[in-house]
Amino acid sequence: MSLTPLSDFVAKYAGAAPLRLHVPGHKGRSLLGPEALDITEIPGADVLYHARGVLAESQAIAASLFGAGRTLFSTEGSSLCVRAMGYLALQYAQEAGKKPTILAGRNAHKSFLSAAALLGLEVEWLYGQGLLTCAVTPEELEEALTRSGAAAVYLTSPDYLGNRADIGALAQVCHARGALLLVDNAHGAYLRFLPENEHPLALGADICCDSAHKTLPVLTGGAYLHLSPALPAWLTAQAEGAMALFATTSPSYLILQSLDRANADLAGDYPARLAAFLPRLAAVKARLAEMGYPLVGDEPMKLTLAPQAYGYTGEALGAILAENGIVCELADREHLVMMFTPEVGPRLEQVPMVLGAVPRRPPIRESPPPFRRPEKVLSLRAALLAPTEELPLDACRGRILGQLAVSCPPAVLPAVPGERLDGDTLACFRYYGVETCRVVKEKLC
Repeated sequence: MSLTPLSDFVAKYAGAAPLRLHVPGHKGRSLLGPEALDITEIPGADVLYHARGVLAESQAIAASLFGAGRTLFSTEGSSLCVRAMGYLALQYAQEAGKKPTILAGRNAHKSFLSAAALLGLEVEWLYGQGLLTCAVTPEELEEALTRSGAAAVYLTSPDYLGNRADIGALAQVCHARGALLLVDNAHGAYLRFLPENEHPLALGADICCDSAHKTLPVLTGGAYLHLSPALPAWLTAQAEGAMALFATTSPSYLILQSLDRANADLAGDYPARLAAFLPRLAAVKARLAEMGYPLVGDEPMKLTLAPQAYGYTGEALGAILAENGIVCELADREHLVMMFTPEVGPRLEQVPMVLGAVPRRPPIRESPPPFRRPEKVLSLRAALLAPTEELPLDACRGRILGQLAVSCPPAVLPAVPGERLDGDTLACFRYYGVETCRVVKEKLC
């Protein structure tokens, strides 16, 4: 049986060189290289989110590889999957006679906020500690579920800095309370293929998303929505509709083929290549720690430094690496984040070579302002759908945040739309370089 049925179909179609009287407009003529393989939902190519042919076959292969009851492909990243998870949580709440309330880690991606606003979900936040971690303990979750009666819990693990939640223990708490556990596993698709399976599905998550393109050999935008085999069949049956509700009707077949081809890779030598690469990266981390670089997080394939203790901001250290041909995932004043895959190969050694030549300096002794929970005034929906105006930070005191002040947070949000901006919150924004905010117009507050 072929492990790449979609790619096989497209290659055969392109090889036949038909007259393409369908979109896209390039008609298969090569402009940059891949156009011959860029098709749409023509007969035989199946229909994403109503898949009954080669796409259904490919998604079923992915589900078997990940241990899912069902897996759906996304060509719009995990953002689409996050919105679908919100929709499924809403359906579950209605079926169970629960309030449409989700408990969510405060380090949620902005796609979760837009999903909550569009679906009318009420969000109660799980905060963790300070601005940099959102570590939720089983005891904290138990108390929050008892208080709120929430239908679902939404967690981000691994987070952007490489911290992971205790998904197994938290899943037990959720299931004992009849709540779904939803996990944004955008940064952890590879966890399924570690020598010991550490994927959220294997640890008890009910629904999760993986950004395949972040850690697997997949084109940007390729992602998975995974549903646990233990999920009620009636809810699993709604997953395609949940994705279709938010998705484009013109999915990229180049991205879909990369997801399809990843099946063969994951069923082939990828786990062995990953297993061989892990100890090499672990050794690099150990060497950097010996040099005096503080490390953050426990995610195996991510290297996060907190270099202020070494005398540099993350931005400064990132610039040094860039001068030496190494471009990092994130560099801000406190952290430097590097994401690895086995495809890095022997070039891994460039990282300790460059960082080892950086002279140590006196520590930078600064820390973010204390984080205090802002006052909630409006729901996410009311705030995000309200008319807003952009003001300098100093003019925002006492106003209601109308849009996110940061695009893609690596850690805990100082404020979310609907919350009042007080002096402490504005100090946090100022510390991280935010100069303006979009706030709800006063006449609506």
